[in-house]
Amino acid sequence: MQDAKNTAGAMLNIAVFASHSGSNLQAIIDACSSGAMKANVCVVLSNNSGSRALQRAADAGIDSFHVSPKALGSDEVADAEILKILTSHNTDIIFLAGYLKRIGESILNKYHNRVFNIHPALLPKYGGRGMFGMNVHKAVIAANEPLSGITIHRASQEYDEGEVVAQTTIAVSADDTAETLAQKILAREHTFIVEVINQIIDGSILLGAPK
Repeated sequence: MQDAKNTAGAMLNIAVFASHSGSNLQAIIDACSSGAMKANVCVVLSNNSGSRALQRAADAGIDSFHVSPKALGSDEVADAEILKILTSHNTDIIFLAGYLKRIGESILNKYHNRVFNIHPALLPKYGGRGMFGMNVHKAVIAANEPLSGITIHRASQEYDEGEVVAQTTIAVSADDTAETLAQKILAREHTFIVEVINQIIDGSILLGAPK
């Protein structure tokens, strides 16, 4: 694991956690492949065996794992397995890209200030338990908000809390529905996630000291 500021010339190893379609994962993979991002997706993990993210990883030749607390018997056993996987793949940072399970304390401690989450709204509004996917966009539309957007923050043990490291806004049109707003935000997520990871790589966003 690299130092708090990414070492110049070093390739950043990113573990991506995703629960469903994995389109943000694909954006990261594509940016790494094209050279738009000096990083490498070292491993993909999902709590959902049917996740499209696992197939995207396989298609790209990236190691991927389904780790389910239900299958393994407890959150603690699952977290221990995840830590083994992360360590064996020399993980530098973790990016939660549509991962719908809370991250365990042991993982957050090991990767202190190195676990990032992307959320499809302007936190602290429209965050917390149950605020994911279309639930977020429906709430924004119902409140007649003029703006929505995307937040990338350091993960904590509470849903959608932790230090905000970057936000971008998206105008909500008068004729927007939850579905059209979701499409606009997802399209921007694919570019914004790459922009922010590049800020981590160049040291504009600092990492926690390795443990």
